[in-house]
Amino acid sequence: MEQSTEEFFREFRQEMLAGAEANSSFQLASFMEAIANELIETGFVEGFEFCHYRAQRGMRVDGHWFDDEGGLDLFVADFDSSNELGSLTRTEIDAAFRRVSTFFQSAVEKELYKELEVTAPEYGLARHLLDRFGFLRRVNFILLSERALSDRVQSLDDDTVCGLPASYHVWDMSRLNRQRNARGAKEALDLDLIEMFGRGISCLPAHLSSDSYSSYLIVMPGEVLADLYGRFGARLLEQNVRSFLQARGKVNQGIRSTIMNEPSMFFAYNNGITATAQTVETQSTENGLEIVRINDLQIVNGGQTTASLFHTRRKDKASLENIFVQMKLSVIDAEEAELVVPRISEYANTQNRVNAADFFSNHPFHIRMQDFSRRILAPAAQGAQRETRWFYERARGQYADAQAKLTPGEQRQFKAMHPKAQMFTKTDLAKFENVWDEHPRWVNLGAQKNFAKYASRIGKEWTSGSDKFNEFYFKRAIARAITFRATEKLVSDQPWYNGGYRANIVAYSIAAINELTKKRGKTIDFMQVWNEQAVSEVLLNALEKASSFVNDDLIQPPQGISNISEWAKREHCWIRISGQLDNLESQLPQGFFEALIDISEQKEEQKSANKTQKIDNGINDQKLVFEIGAETWRLILREGKRKNLFSPKELGVLKVAAQMPGRIPSEKQCTVLIESLEKARTEGLLPW
Repeated sequence: MEQSTEEFFREFRQEMLAGAEANSSFQLASFMEAIANELIETGFVEGFEFCHYRAQRGMRVDGHWFDDEGGLDLFVADFDSSNELGSLTRTEIDAAFRRVSTFFQSAVEKELYKELEVTAPEYGLARHLLDRFGFLRRVNFILLSERALSDRVQSLDDDTVCGLPASYHVWDMSRLNRQRNARGAKEALDLDLIEMFGRGISCLPAHLSSDSYSSYLIVMPGEVLADLYGRFGARLLEQNVRSFLQARGKVNQGIRSTIMNEPSMFFAYNNGITATAQTVETQSTENGLEIVRINDLQIVNGGQTTASLFHTRRKDKASLENIFVQMKLSVIDAEEAELVVPRISEYANTQNRVNAADFFSNHPFHIRMQDFSRRILAPAAQGAQRETRWFYERARGQYADAQAKLTPGEQRQFKAMHPKAQMFTKTDLAKFENVWDEHPRWVNLGAQKNFAKYASRIGKEWTSGSDKFNEFYFKRAIARAITFRATEKLVSDQPWYNGGYRANIVAYSIAAINELTKKRGKTIDFMQVWNEQAVSEVLLNALEKASSFVNDDLIQPPQGISNISEWAKREHCWIRISGQLDNLESQLPQGFFEALIDISEQKEEQKSANKTQKIDNGINDQKLVFEIGAETWRLILREGKRKNLFSPKELGVLKVAAQMPGRIPSEKQCTVLIESLEKARTEGLLPW
């Protein structure tokens, strides 16, 4: 049963208050970050940086994010920490947006930064807005409200501010509740093509032999595709690593060259685009069938083509009038999307297969981490009377779904065993791991980009050997999570902390401590953190010293760089900090270094865990081989022979599996069979 907005408000408020208390942060910051994280997870925004500024002359801003393509998100809050759910009127919405747009205008047109304290976050934002204004192409004003939008408010029209296209978005309690009730799916884009472009797009049905789904072949005008990307950016891309990396990479020079020099040949040279949608509306015209509305258009292959069209038009002033792109559009029901869309993307990308990028929620890495999180009990923390679990949410909404059919009493038991504070997502895991593995800059790039980096790294490591992702890896990841969150709270409690750049300070503080320990051939005793479910006083003291050291360095960016959070995203920021670590080392107490353990000791633990995992993998492979059954193995053998897909060794093992139960594959043979299974899936030999 779906929550009412009232019920959601009460639950959200308690979560927000608990977050504020746990992190020693202001309620406003906790409120903004809680909603922003929801929007990041669902792909509505790419990132969020808290920055609260309010002036008596009608200006306010509470957060911001710059993307790499000239997009700017400016956030403003409607928050009084109310105990009751109120109604948000159109007058109040207009007033909030007027305050944040006035801040933007003052920063760009009146050099607001000159009136502000140099070390304050609002100074960096105001200065950066002025310096980067020529690069901006669009601004999104986003109101986050603790109230429910009045039914009288129907729509918010786009506008122009300081000569830039501007759009306005309200995320109130009712909209956020609808988003959560959608079981974690992102808010779908509803595209009315006639309203947007004055016409539908011609299409050819391509689903004649299927009742389970519909598919269309489309000749997509380049102008339309570039306009869509310009308006929606990453929201247009299917939420997987490959699409994200494709679009965020440099403009493909081959694509650019064709656009500039041979536009009429673009259709012939380009491989086209693969896309999905939940629903489409069509209409018959004298020219044939046209698609007039698309719900939740998602590009699953062709992100680079799409982005290159947009960037070449914008940067090179290239005409896209004669550019057309072939598109295969598959209409997939929302209930099937999580399973089917990743497969469409995977199979569409076989010509340029990159294991690191095939990092969907159902990737074996995520499934294994989930299995550990549901099985492994965390030791009772000091003062607690029972063990708990850390709940890994590999797909959005799993934590809520796990409770959906429970009675109130069962829900209380579930939350006692799986506290909300011990729930973590894929992007959380990427943050906890990357910051310890010498990649603090990645963490500052935002959740999506950091996850893409993590996925690329882990994907390669998984391919070379999955045994290292074992119980030790999981427990160490949780220990790192505990340390990361403890550092967030520690920074918030410091007398020098002014409310800004916490994420940057935390990332570089942990990286600095890790670098110093590694230099001595030592490491933090993560198993001690796991066993105690807490960070020792001696480690906290060291992190406190490190955070002060990092803060002092961060607030003095090089000449010519006005925004500290932007400086923290650059490689040279870490180079400068790591080059001064001798100064930090001299400040750390000897007790900190004495509490460290040898790296060799940790490697022995890892080696032992690897052996155990290898045995478990063998057992799991054997179990899966038998579950799949001889009939399917015979199908794979037959079709693999026809396509000359397998090596003689693989064919021999497949013959054994095809004779089950007369012949039983060995453990090693089962490993080969699982690899053959993945190859068969990639080549489309199986219907699943």
